[in-house]
Amino acid sequence: MSIAGNLGIIEEKIAAAAVKAGRAPSSVRLVAVSKMQSAAAVDAAARAGQRLFGENYVQELAAKSEEVRESVTWHFIGSLQSNKVRLIAGLVTMIHSVDRLSLAQEIDRQWGRLGKVCDVLVQVNVSGESTKSGSSSGQVLDLVRDISRLSHVRIKGLMTMPPFFDDPEGARPFFRELRRLSGLIGDEGIANVEMTELSMGMSGDFQVAIEEGATLVRIGSAIFGERIARVR
Repeated sequence: MSIAGNLGIIEEKIAAAAVKAGRAPSSVRLVAVSKMQSAAAVDAAARAGQRLFGENYVQELAAKSEEVRESVTWHFIGSLQSNKVRLIAGLVTMIHSVDRLSLAQEIDRQWGRLGKVCDVLVQVNVSGESTKSGSSSGQVLDLVRDISRLSHVRIKGLMTMPPFFDDPEGARPFFRELRRLSGLIGDEGIANVEMTELSMGMSGDFQVAIEEGATLVRIGSAIFGERIARVR
């Protein structure tokens, strides 16, 4: 199956999951995860109508963005070191993985130098797994309050990565918890904070994530197939 064919299948599944949940298909955006894929693969997906892409590695994104010929939008979705923020400043329109105040402060500094504002999602480790990044559920509200005071960062919602399950239903409680936290934070009415985005769900469980409120689903292998070697 071609990239265009795979995209068509994914889009149909996204629409069906949204309708099942009583939502408009347009309320869910597909982030095509292009990490360890070639610029040519990104161009092929873009020509098939996909315009939003997610990358996990700073150097790979910086290099690939110069090679891609089609007009696309980039989100950064991976773990981000503060000392690498400057390399993607102004290049991405959203960062999904803000998990600490020091990182948000560096984003604020770098986007401030450009006179721009960066949309971010606060990453929450809803499972409590030590191998995953993110604020704890108990600390996320305080983190959101702290970040909200930065003038060049705008919080748009939350992101999470649940544990892996063979059965996607296993991830449902974690998606539901992120939606609960989103509602709790939204009810606080914090200035400079919108809980309009929930980034959750990947190739194996995105339909369940949509049923639980996902607005951004991050899908890579189901679109592009096997990955090429990582570009550092």
